[in-house]
Amino acid sequence: MGIFTQSIEVDCIPAGVPLRMRWQGREYKLAAEPVRWFQRRDWWKEELRAERGRGPGLVDYEVWRLQVRLAGVGPLRTFEVSRQVETGRWWIIKIHDACGESA
Repeated sequence: MGIFTQSIEVDCIPAGVPLRMRWQGREYKLAAEPVRWFQRRDWWKEELRAERGRGPGLVDYEVWRLQVRLAGVGPLRTFEVSRQVETGRWWIIKIHDACGESA
């Protein structure tokens, strides 16, 4: 398993659910239903203060677990990705090894 903070491109359906991703010039298609959760962040270590009315992305961040295959074929790979609220950019935060690791 590797930990990353690498930018990727993610295409979503209108409801905001990931459909496919592009990383290192290759396109990966979803092979399973994506799973979403939220993780707390230590915002007080990064921000001087919390502005009134600013909620999404300040206290927690959205994480998606995507099980994908390169161009829809090949071995299954599991990525954990996050979308930055302010910019809409997506980041890989973790890649799980394909052999022997359950998601």
